[in-house]
Amino acid sequence: MKFLDNWNRATVQWTRDLTPTIRLIELLPAGRAPAWTPGSHIRVRVAIDGRAETRCYSLIDDGSADGRFHIAVKLAENGLGGSRAMWALKPGDAIEIAEPDNHFELGFGAPSYTLLAGGVGITPLVSMARFLMRTARPVRLFHAVRNREEAAFADLLQSWLGDRFQLQVESESGRLDLAKILADIEPEGELYVCGPIGMLEAVRKAWEVAGRSMALLRYESFASSGHHAKLPFTVALPRFGCEIQVSAQQSLLSALEEAGIDILADCRRGECGLCALDILSCDTPVDHRDVFLSDRQKTENRKICACVSRPVGGRIAIDTAYRGLVPAGPITNRQ
Repeated sequence: MKFLDNWNRATVQWTRDLTPTIRLIELLPAGRAPAWTPGSHIRVRVAIDGRAETRCYSLIDDGSADGRFHIAVKLAENGLGGSRAMWALKPGDAIEIAEPDNHFELGFGAPSYTLLAGGVGITPLVSMARFLMRTARPVRLFHAVRNREEAAFADLLQSWLGDRFQLQVESESGRLDLAKILADIEPEGELYVCGPIGMLEAVRKAWEVAGRSMALLRYESFASSGHHAKLPFTVALPRFGCEIQVSAQQSLLSALEEAGIDILADCRRGECGLCALDILSCDTPVDHRDVFLSDRQKTENRKICACVSRPVGGRIAIDTAYRGLVPAGPITNRQ
């Protein structure tokens, strides 16, 4: 179960590799493209192992272009398969996309803006940087990468922002000094962060330690980012008297939906919390990859956001909000 999207067809116009693992794709939607704002993303339907899946990709554009969509896709060899499907697209291929949506809105009233990205998390911040530059707002952008090969858009951002753009290559000069970055933000300045879960947690803790207002910190996560490698696991649903095997290339939410279990979900990126389910028991650690649950809730292990979080192998028993009849669909390993 999810909110309704307005789906449309789009045609791949061209692809270009920005780095060995990041590919830029231009999409031309059928008909007139709707307006969108900096930080927006689109949903894309992809086929993975014969099943339909939905993936989200940030729009590089700030909404002022010619109606063509540009997305950057990082190839994740050990991911859930979405990036491999996107990398298989060729010019002329048709795909289904939803209208742009924005869960990472850029505010317009701050005295200054600091943008902080980790790896391919630079993608939504490119649109923000372009808009802030065009509207002459004070902005700084920091991009942290493990090695220089991951520095997509660095030359473009340098040409836009000059010394207001800093590329931090970890293999050459270590990690960003978060304390210094935060110290240089004026009291009412806003910080926008997009990157892996470790970066988000570090920034949030540093922000709290600095006594900053949480209302001035905004962030977006990677749905594929976690603290552990993805492993297959078993999910038990005592309410339905069944168990489901979940592969390393499938999310818990996708496996439940495929089995006919009705789950409320929307963002599918660990941000909205609609798909949070009760954990009854789990014999391995839970890799909480969401940004919805608090640190305390993650430590308690009573809830799991099914769209992105997963146990580190083993077996997890859950209860859902569904109170109807047992589905007649393809639930496997029924007890």
